[in-house]
Amino acid sequence: MPAEPSASALAEISALIAHDTTSRGSNLALVEHVEQRLAAVGIASSRLPDPSGEKANLLATIPAADGRVTGGIVLSAHTDVVPVDGQAWASEPFSADVRDGRLYGRGAADMKAFLGVVVDRLPAMAGARLAEPIHVALSYDEEVGCIGAVDLAAEIVRRGLAPVGCVVGEPTGMRAIRAHKSMNVHRIDVRGVAAHSSLTPEGVNAVRYAARLVDAIEAIADEQREQGPFDDGYVVPYTTVSTNRIDGGIAINTVPADCTITFEFRGLPALDHGALLGRVREACAAVEREMRARHDDARVTLSHVASAPGVDTPADAAVVGLAAAWGAIPSDDKVTYGTEAGLFAGAGIPTIVCGPGDIAQAHAPDEFIELDQIAACEAFVDRLIDGLSTGQETP
Repeated sequence: MPAEPSASALAEISALIAHDTTSRGSNLALVEHVEQRLAAVGIASSRLPDPSGEKANLLATIPAADGRVTGGIVLSAHTDVVPVDGQAWASEPFSADVRDGRLYGRGAADMKAFLGVVVDRLPAMAGARLAEPIHVALSYDEEVGCIGAVDLAAEIVRRGLAPVGCVVGEPTGMRAIRAHKSMNVHRIDVRGVAAHSSLTPEGVNAVRYAARLVDAIEAIADEQREQGPFDDGYVVPYTTVSTNRIDGGIAINTVPADCTITFEFRGLPALDHGALLGRVREACAAVEREMRARHDDARVTLSHVASAPGVDTPADAAVVGLAAAWGAIPSDDKVTYGTEAGLFAGAGIPTIVCGPGDIAQAHAPDEFIELDQIAACEAFVDRLIDGLSTGQETP
């Protein structure tokens, strides 16, 4: 019979889902909720706001019994979720609904179940006599490019916390994932010259030239698919390149002055991203020269939108063995989706991705997590607390 999650964990996950933390909005209500949970058990926390003051990271440390805050393990989760716009849900997306052995709600799998279990276990963490500290690290805007985690990882380094490992609780079915691809998103703005569509020689059609750049990007994609390099540990064993959005034109009878392309690389850890991007830059320069030969106002601008490094944690890293001891499923699987793990790894913290649920449910309508996955996550966090504890209760 499948294991059942605790009522307290379900209640905490439900409370987190009730906060609409879609990336375009604020996450401060959820941050305040977690701050209150931390304060209730005597754990200090630091809110690290974004430049707008509308969003924030949150960092807290449950110290070791001797007061030490260095070393230990980071438990990492992002607080934001993707939109529900245009999706048909059988239940209210921001109100958790338990039915048929599943908990439904936006963020149920990605990744408020993991966060809810961590928050639910804060009293146990605070009450344990820890030999090593536990750091809780919550970020904003993971879903739009792992933005908040850049400063969060840097703050951990600035404070000299030097954790021995990090667990990023993205949905992996509780497998300990050591490797995933990098993600790099770029934008090309093509500026032409508007004209009436009956007078096309007087205009410079931005959509036409943008299409040339789409072809150049797709040629790189074809080359990667056909020539590699390859890593058969991934479901898609090569670096993928794709144009995922294009916006241009204002009317059917107007030569479009503007067109914007957004494209991304999902790269193997060894990807020379600069070399591939350099080829896109050369294509942009060639197209701009051709456009400017027709009109001096034409231009092409390539800019960076977002990025997250890949991760490739060695099998002999301490966090890998610790996670297995805590009940994570050992795995050599590599995943194609990106997480914040690469940012922590880049900060010198050996990192794995391990959390409840299935990535296939993330971002989908009627997003859900199996209840037994929540129970498995609870067991993992309980063993983590026990494993980091001296086995004595605080007085």
